[in-house]
Amino acid sequence: MAPIDPAMLPDVYFSDEGPVRHLHLDSIWIQGSMNLDAPQELVHQYIQRMMAWLLFMEPESVAKRRAMQLGLGAGSLTKFCSKVLRMQTTAIEINPKVLMACRGWFKLPADSARMQVILADAEREIADPKWWGTVDALQVDLYDNEAAAPVLDTEAFYLACRRLLTDDGCMTVNLFGRSSSYARSVEKISAAFGREAIWPFKATSEGNTVVLAQKTPTRPARATWAARADAAEKQWGLPAAQWVRVLKPLVA
Repeated sequence: MAPIDPAMLPDVYFSDEGPVRHLHLDSIWIQGSMNLDAPQELVHQYIQRMMAWLLFMEPESVAKRRAMQLGLGAGSLTKFCSKVLRMQTTAIEINPKVLMACRGWFKLPADSARMQVILADAEREIADPKWWGTVDALQVDLYDNEAAAPVLDTEAFYLACRRLLTDDGCMTVNLFGRSSSYARSVEKISAAFGREAIWPFKATSEGNTVVLAQKTPTRPARATWAARADAAEKQWGLPAAQWVRVLKPLVA
């Protein structure tokens, strides 16, 4: 396939709302945000929920694991995983203008031994066998400037995502759109992962629904979940106790 011409990709700009800076792709839709006073903070509730895979892993193992983001957004998850959780972190972003914006306006650091951003089409990049079975936490947030439905949203794509994961790895997906695509997306994710592996949140007030999918379905004991949530709150400032109350498996 021919490489994508950057000139055909949407332009990027930002807007400031008090202490919060928003990233836009040539439209009014917010693609990510940063608190100017706390650049590593996860501003939006749905972005925080993209970290719910922490409920399925022991806290002391996190820094030894690998995170991958498909879609850079404002760089929030990439910064958090690499700088706060200290994980090996890779983000895949198709639009070089987004990367330039994140480096110039959203305090995304330069690539390092721990963190790298790959400019590539996510669907093509994850087809490379070098990534298969290496990712513990996969975070998928792929929207264009119209923000109508996920750009990549097929059973084949979610099967490719599943192939990236380690045996106890998890994928979290942000589902947002003005079209009623949520139910269809969940069915595609379920077809790829199995319905027993799916844990959907309810929609946030902004209309984002995060769905978590496990490579290997488990049902952690409540005491285990509570301990992991407590660690996520104390160590990393995440509202994980609330996740425990509202995150339910698709199949009980």
